Amino acid sequence: MLYELYDIEINPVFASCLLGILIGLAFGVAAQMSRFCLRRSVVEFTVGHFPAFGVWLMAFLVAMLGTQVLVLDGQLSFVEHRFHVSSLPILTVLVGGALFGAGMVLTRGCISRLTVLSATGNLRAAICIVVFAVVAHAALKGVLAPLRIGLGTVTLDVGEFANLGNLPGGAVLWMAIALVVLAAAIYRSGAHVTHLLPGAGIGMLVPLGWFGTGVFLQDAFDPIPMASISFTAPWADTLFWSVASTSIAAGFGTGLVGGTLLGSFMAAASRGELVLQSFDAPKQTMRYLLGAAMMGLGGVLAGGCTVGAGLAGTASLSLSAVLALAAMIASAWLASRLIDGRPARLRNAPGE
Repeated sequence: MLYELYDIEINPVFASCLLGILIGLAFGVAAQMSRFCLRRSVVEFTVGHFPAFGVWLMAFLVAMLGTQVLVLDGQLSFVEHRFHVSSLPILTVLVGGALFGAGMVLTRGCISRLTVLSATGNLRAAICIVVFAVVAHAALKGVLAPLRIGLGTVTLDVGEFANLGNLPGGAVLWMAIALVVLAAAIYRSGAHVTHLLPGAGIGMLVPLGWFGTGVFLQDAFDPIPMASISFTAPWADTLFWSVASTSIAAGFGTGLVGGTLLGSFMAAASRGELVLQSFDAPKQTMRYLLGAAMMGLGGVLAGGCTVGAGLAGTASLSLSAVLALAAMIASAWLASRLIDGRPARLRNAPGE
């Protein structure tokens, strides 16, 4: 769209990097202010009081509404997107989601939360990110790729129902039902409006990412992948770019990572929340590194992290993303009970 409206010389990949930086800045600020994290939402959940989950649901509600309005208006299409393939790689999705969910309990933060924390002085998060990125890259293009490919051979043909908007009644009906259910849950969650507003802001960034990369910056002669907020492939791409920047240009994902780091640093600095932290003991170190490796592999297998698949993917009404999110939540809940015993709200949570 941009290149049809204006005669400009800017490269689409570079333009997408700038877009990623802007979206990342907003995400970093909002996530730091609201402590946005699905892991925290799951392990702190209690009946009648689940403020962290309320914030996450607010982000999801806004993301879904914004994305589907663009789809219904004919501006966005996920027909050829990997989230909507008819041959669902069921094993990779479920195994990946389970690995990611358990991994984020071990690190006491999903990868998006670790990205935010690393910019505030948390060295545990920073080291985990390095391990996460290396393992994710190995699963995408390295020694772990055969494992990913092998698991991906187990598929389930779901046909048109790869998009849940094709369920009987259509997307509008299911969106209306979801709106009522989610609004009621958010109201009962006990989340404060000062946290719900940043959560809504995070949700708005999802359709902005889809529209920006999928429509606004698309060039018929130099197409770029349609993407939104995610931290699995972007961290793997950022790792590759950091060691081979003369061979590969920084795109949307790398810009998103950089913007998130800068935004969360600025938010933490302005609020007096910059604190240098590190590991306390070898046992804790091993726990975090194992969790980071599990998230790196799990995020690739599942098709994204709690934000990439869980938020942006489910907002597109992808069956694959919904199953991945369900596996992450179930695995995180079970792992938190088996490993930590008590909900994190009753303990000091070093990952926070």
